[in-house]
Amino acid sequence: MLLIISCSPDSDNDITQPEIVSPDQYNSDVVVSWFNLIKVLTTETAGYTPPVAARAFGYTGIALYESIQVGSTDKLSLTGRINDLNLETTIEEGLEYHWPTVANTTMAIMTKFFYSNASLVNYSRILELETEFNNQYSNDIAEDVINRSITFANDLTEQIILWSTTDGGYAAQFNNFPAEYEPLLGVEFWKPTAPGQLALQPYWGNNRPFISLNVENSIPVDPPVYSTDVNSIYYQRALEVYEVVNNITSEQTVIAEFWSDDPQTSATPPGHSISILNQLINDNDFDLLASSEAFAKLAIGINDSFISCWKVKYTTNYPRPVTVIKNQIDASWETILETPPFPEYTSGHSVQSGALASILTSLFGDNYAFIDRTHENRADIDGTPREYSSFYDMAEEAAESRLYGGIHFREGIDLGLEQGFQIGENVINIFDN
Repeated sequence: MLLIISCSPDSDNDITQPEIVSPDQYNSDVVVSWFNLIKVLTTETAGYTPPVAARAFGYTGIALYESIQVGSTDKLSLTGRINDLNLETTIEEGLEYHWPTVANTTMAIMTKFFYSNASLVNYSRILELETEFNNQYSNDIAEDVINRSITFANDLTEQIILWSTTDGGYAAQFNNFPAEYEPLLGVEFWKPTAPGQLALQPYWGNNRPFISLNVENSIPVDPPVYSTDVNSIYYQRALEVYEVVNNITSEQTVIAEFWSDDPQTSATPPGHSISILNQLINDNDFDLLASSEAFAKLAIGINDSFISCWKVKYTTNYPRPVTVIKNQIDASWETILETPPFPEYTSGHSVQSGALASILTSLFGDNYAFIDRTHENRADIDGTPREYSSFYDMAEEAAESRLYGGIHFREGIDLGLEQGFQIGENVINIFDN
């Protein structure tokens, strides 16, 4: 790609060249506003389960970064660094581009594409936000600059969208529960935990990740083997979940509900991660370039977390605690949270929270204390903002919340975190190298 370079007045003919402003000279308002809207759309649009949401965030974050990094002299395209991305987009050297307009157009196009089935009211909100920023910018920016910026964003997003359709997850919001999938036979394997329940995205682990290593070098060891022996690790892990739930404290219940992030009641766990980053970008006054890079890192990490995690889930097909406990310990036992419709190992919350912790630590530093306000406006749970001493502190609580909810065993939680930490490191490395 061609990069814009600064120009100065031509002393020979006294013709003043346009002032070239780099993307790091603009604030992040357009980015924060779009991702705040995307959180709402994810909550209120049919079919946006955690893997589907993670995928939408992934491609949107990459599109944003690619549309903005080209205006910088010290950032590089992800072309050739993530799987099958081969952008052929150029900008004209020496001409001015308005990077907030580029970002606004990019985010609008990606959001319209991924949330095409949003309600009429919510789809109108997409159009309104796009128009709001366009009107704001048109007051101060020359028309040719605006048009050039929009054309560039249109060209780039067309290529990103085409690339997204080849990963195995295209239009997944319309087919979350493939009817042809049949759970494995045998008491040692996962079975639906509610009448009529179907498996959620059983083939998701076959999707193309952005980074191959996120599937190749992050897969943990197998979980404890099935056993009816009361002295076995298998039985002891079930007993741990049973006893934790039976002796649950009010604080543990708050934690379980705070991190549950169920579809249709929240923006799902991926949306919770996006929410945290949006808060931090605001708190730290990130510029447009820095915020686009931050979102790209997190978006890649979240997308690949769910591919890697789902690969393990439907390879091991490990049963849920409620199944094991009812079969071996107490037939009348119930969980705190509703058990999700897919195998137990590893925990999706753990994997994506581990990736989140690694990536945010690389952006903001070790022992960065912060407050998570994601659920402060929710009335159905105690959404009181929660304080953390570091991003790893936050990730550990998010992972442990699944034990409190009664829906994950110890290995799924702890090894899921390790899986996520490795994914986060892989993401960091492709930007640093």
